[in-house]
Amino acid sequence: MQQTEFPFTLPQGYLDPEGNVHQEGTMRLATAYDEVAPIQDPRVQANPGYLIIILLSRVIVRLGTMQQINPKVIENLFSADLVYLQDLYQRINQSGHNRFLVNCPHCGGEFQVEPPPPGE
Repeated sequence: MQQTEFPFTLPQGYLDPEGNVHQEGTMRLATAYDEVAPIQDPRVQANPGYLIIILLSRVIVRLGTMQQINPKVIENLFSADLVYLQDLYQRINQSGHNRFLVNCPHCGGEFQVEPPPPGE
């Protein structure tokens, strides 16, 4: 079965209005509609850079205890978290995820590993 949801941990975390930090989340694979629907949004038409805000708000299904992620949440992320999420989106949607099936040389068990992003 194909993996369609990917857990992540933000480097900084989203700071909600109550002062709670949300770092753990889940991103799902994007659909074709996820990629074309934001193009019709007036905010994207006025500022093409806003596309990633709308796109991420559609594919992030959970962030901490928050179940509803909207563009306002993505707008208020720290820039390091936005860059992290853009990279994750690219890895799982454009080129597939970078997980490799490996065998442990000691026990012979199989498991998946994912190399850290470049620069980490």
